[in-house]
Order: sequence, then C-alpha cells, then structure tokens
Amino acid sequence: MSADGAESGELKQPTLQSETPDYNDAYDAIVVGAGLAGTAAALTMAREGLDVLLLERGPAPGTKNVFGGVLYTPTIRELVDIDDAPMERYIAEKRFSMLTSDGDETAVSIRPGAWHDEPHNDSYTVLRRRFDEWFAKQAVEAGATLVTETTVTGVLRDGQTIVGVETDRPNGELRAPVVVLAEGANSLVSEAADLKERPDREDVAVSVKEVFKLDRETIDDRFRLDGDAGAAYHYFGEGAVGQAVGGGFVYTNKRTISVGIAYRIEDAAQGQTPEETLDAFESHPAVAPLIRGARRTEYAAHVIPEGGAKAMPDLVHDGAVVVGDAAGLVLNSGVHLEGTNMAVESGYHAGKAIAAALEDDRSDESALVAYPRDLEQSFVVENLRHYDWFQGTIADDRQFLFEDLPRALADAETEYFKMDRTSKDEHTDAARDRLLEAAGGWFGAAKRAWRFRRMLS
Repeated sequence: MSADGAESGELKQPTLQSETPDYNDAYDAIVVGAGLAGTAAALTMAREGLDVLLLERGPAPGTKNVFGGVLYTPTIRELVDIDDAPMERYIAEKRFSMLTSDGDETAVSIRPGAWHDEPHNDSYTVLRRRFDEWFAKQAVEAGATLVTETTVTGVLRDGQTIVGVETDRPNGELRAPVVVLAEGANSLVSEAADLKERPDREDVAVSVKEVFKLDRETIDDRFRLDGDAGAAYHYFGEGAVGQAVGGGFVYTNKRTISVGIAYRIEDAAQGQTPEETLDAFESHPAVAPLIRGARRTEYAAHVIPEGGAKAMPDLVHDGAVVVGDAAGLVLNSGVHLEGTNMAVESGYHAGKAIAAALEDDRSDESALVAYPRDLEQSFVVENLRHYDWFQGTIADDRQFLFEDLPRALADAETEYFKMDRTSKDEHTDAARDRLLEAAGGWFGAAKRAWRFRRMLS
C-alpha cells in the first residue's frame, strides 16, 4: 500500500485537488511527467522494489503530450506485454515524397511483406491520450503511485543537492532522494533549476498537427490498407513546408488521420507561421485528396528538440536525472524520425541506475553515473552522434534540397516519360541534364552525394 492509502496497482484518480496529502519522504523517487520516458522510469523503479511517485500535470497521462503519431516499441515490449495496448495500426507502408510548390510529387514507397508479421517492425500509430494512460497503468500495477492534475513548479535543494520538488498543490513541497525530470521538450523546471540551458533557436523545431475523422473503409481505400495495417507518409520540399527547413507527415489511425508539419523555429521567427504552412501543406494536390471530406477534430502544437548529441545536457546531478525529450533525445535524419523509443530507453536506464544507487543508500551524481554510461552505449546516443551532422548540413544546403532538387526531379521525370516523336535517348539525356544542372554539374553532384552519403548508412 502506498503512502496515501491506495492499494498497489490502483490507478490514482485526480481527486486530490483540494486535499493536502503529506508525501514528504514517503517515496524513494519522484518522477515529473507521466509521458513515455517518465512512465518507463517509474515502471522500472517500481519493479526494482522502489516506492515511486509519478506526477502528471494533466487530468490523465497523455492529455498534455503531442507527437506526430508513430510509436516504436522494442523497449516497451521488453518492459510490458503490449498485446492489450491501445494501438491504432501497425505501419505497413512508409512513403517519402518530395513536393514542389507547383503541385509536383516525386515519391518512393516501401511496403516490406515482413512488416505484416508480428511484431510489425515495432512501429505503430497510437493516440497518446489512450496509450499513455494505459502505459501509466502498467507502472501503477507494478506499484508506482500516480497523481494527476499536479504541476511541478520547481525543485527543492539542500545546498547543491536536489532533494525534492515544489508543486502547485497547497503546501506542495515533496521530498525524495531522487527526482526524475521527464517534463518533455518544454522543460521549464529543468531550465529554471540550471540543469540544462535553454536550447538555441536553430536546435528546436515547431510542429503543428491536425487530426481528421473519416470512416475506416475510406481510410483503407485511400491508403490501400487492409485489416490493422497503416501507413506513414513523409513529405519534404517547398510544397511541404515552404521556405523552411523541415517536412510534413500523414499517419493513419483506425478512424482518423494525423496530418502535420515540423520545421525550425528559426524559420517561424522569420515570419513563416505554422498555421499558414499547415494550410498550404494540406492544400497540396498530393495531400488534399487524402483528407477530402474529413472532419477536423483536433489541433495541437508542440516543440521538438533537434540539437542532437551535441545539445544534450548533463543527464545526472546530485539527486536528479533528466530523461526523454527534456534531455533532447530525438532523432531526425530525414529518413529516420524517432523519439518515442529513445524516451522509453532513457527512462529504463535511468530507473535501473537509480535503483542501483539507492541500494547503496546514495543519490549523488557519481552514484547515478550508470544512467549516462548505459545510455551512451545504447542505440540512443550512438544514433544521435551518427546523425549529428544532419541538421546543420541540410540548413546549409536548403536551397538545393527543398527547392531546386524537388523541382529538378519533377522536370526530369516529366521529360523522361514524355510521349512525343522524340527518341528515348534524347529524353534521357535531357532528364539527366536537368538533374545535373540542379546539382551543379558532375562535380557538384559528386560533392553532394559524398556529403549526404551518411543518410543511408
């Protein structure tokens, strides 16, 4: 039984708004944020026998969380049985398209047959409100205590050591040996406590997303889907996000479609508003037919850390660790768009490290160092370091990548497949010349091929 009298495994309902429960020193760890990283940490620690308090500012886990729509589950599947998890569809197709502002689309579609077999490449669309609540329930059933509608406003210190958090509850100080900061990309508490610096503008993207309701049969027909199969479409080029560095996406759920864009806040600050950019994307001839006749049911916006490994803050401090988006653990390589798997992996390693440290009755930085060490050796930091070059390189070559290349591809394919009385050889030469012109000739093409070779490595 937990400190407030709730039976272990019972989902804590938000009935404490007017109460002043005394949680001080009743728990081994306080987790700030019941998103994927926070819940993974709470679940891991609870299974290690720790008393864990999981704080969520929303009325339920997931109500404050926004993402594009694909959940990657390798680590989640190791932590819990996901057979009953509220998944929408597994990803059976990935499609990458370059769009011009003139309505052109050049696309590559990938539909491996193996993705139809379980575990479906561990890639699913989900609705965060439903999934996060289910995931948090697994932590509660493991013994963690979930308290909702509670906002953490700061950390408590004893000297330089973090010893708890300040909340918006009456008499809202809560003390525990370790605090896990899993507050997401908008990590105001961590920044105010000098646990991380405010990220540079060029290292942060803004994303806006709308959800459209359609009947299931219409979605299946438009995306050529069957059963629980789903699709993830990604779009690049001027037709996706205008003059900005970023892209658009369309994901299928069971009876809804998620449509959104993400691009650098630096570009938004230059006057390209998210609303206008999303409207233009949804009006593009490659996208508009997918949502025709659909009813808009949701609009959401959030920020995405894209600084890579070089922008990661210190992950451990005396009495605290930083996990998930708060630690900048998001990968955008143009081909790989991942964050959910990294969040869960970081929460898992943090939870294991905290349990080991507390077993030695310690919570200082050196005792928690297993967390950054293990994360460094995992796919999370390895992938971030591998693609650390990407964001800066595409920003430097934005004119070519987002305007010249999509237009040249459209011109070249138009020329190559043109039906007239000219020979195929002449059309092929003209198409090749158009591509070389955009790339800066053979030398320019070779330079760019070398520069971007790591995208596919």
